[in-house]
Amino acid sequence: MEMLAPYTTLGLGGPALDFVQADTAERLVSLVAEADRAARPTLVLGGGSNLVVSDAGFDGLVVRVETKGVRVSRDGEQVLVTVEAGEDWDPLVARTVAEGWSGVECMAGIPGLVGSTPIQNVGAYGQEIAQTVRCVRAYDRRTQQVEDLEARQCGFAYRTSMFKRDLSRYVVLSVTYALELTDMSGPVAYQELATRLGVEPGARVPLARAREAVLELRRGKGMVLDPGDPDTRSAGSFFTNPVLTAEQAAELAARAPGHPGWELPGGLVKVPAAWLIEQAGFPKGYARGPVRISTKHTLALTNPDGAGTTGDLLALAREVRDGVREKFGVTLVNEPVLVGCEI
Repeated sequence: MEMLAPYTTLGLGGPALDFVQADTAERLVSLVAEADRAARPTLVLGGGSNLVVSDAGFDGLVVRVETKGVRVSRDGEQVLVTVEAGEDWDPLVARTVAEGWSGVECMAGIPGLVGSTPIQNVGAYGQEIAQTVRCVRAYDRRTQQVEDLEARQCGFAYRTSMFKRDLSRYVVLSVTYALELTDMSGPVAYQELATRLGVEPGARVPLARAREAVLELRRGKGMVLDPGDPDTRSAGSFFTNPVLTAEQAAELAARAPGHPGWELPGGLVKVPAAWLIEQAGFPKGYARGPVRISTKHTLALTNPDGAGTTGDLLALAREVRDGVREKFGVTLVNEPVLVGCEI
């Protein structure tokens, strides 16, 4: 049996009953299809950066995605970049910046593999995957067919997609991104990034400058993997920013007048989870045994010395979630995928 902890950025997770690696899309499909025919529980494992695996591990087959390859073509003023699911995301972003392909530069430093980006609708600093995806090639375990799904078919929403809403159905094989041919970034849409760059929101800056500023911001929050920084032993942001209905927002305003938030279409309001957590009494560095909230970023739950267990981490997550709900009436939702466990 193979321990799964070394394959996750948290360094947590028990053993897999069986563990195999797939270095081609054909082998990946074959392994999953064969397991499905035998009714074997199957976990498709990417970079492990957005994953919490139970201490008991996984009683089935774990297929580690190791597929590689990048293909580039032109479509008018855009470049289409088709990337196999097992490619590392951050080196891909670095290449797009070096080549003068604009559209994902503000997602630099995010750990994980390309295949996970449409599942989570990964995003940061005003950019998200939904803005650039042209097509996702995926194996549909229900129909047993490989399909090319256009962006409009993917059900993208804030940090989610149809792939995430039904994790047992699709296996992402490759992703095609449509990027702009320019050495300038997209319009800077995030105030914190604009401030760091010294520009107004909406301005465009050289791609390399945007990427470096993002990396500086992420490093300051312990969000760039670094063996020398214990705060990076995390799954990134553990909770998503709550999106409240008008009624829920009114209730929060009654409990916390003047709370920060952003108005969204349809009367919705997005509230920063980090603010809720801190105001509920959980500051940076708040510890529960061997696990703690990051000393740099309130949204990250960390296993700094590698001495914790998944049980420890989930206990901290429950304490934070319940504390926020009690104080503000808002229920935080976990962002990482939970395997064999729940909060």
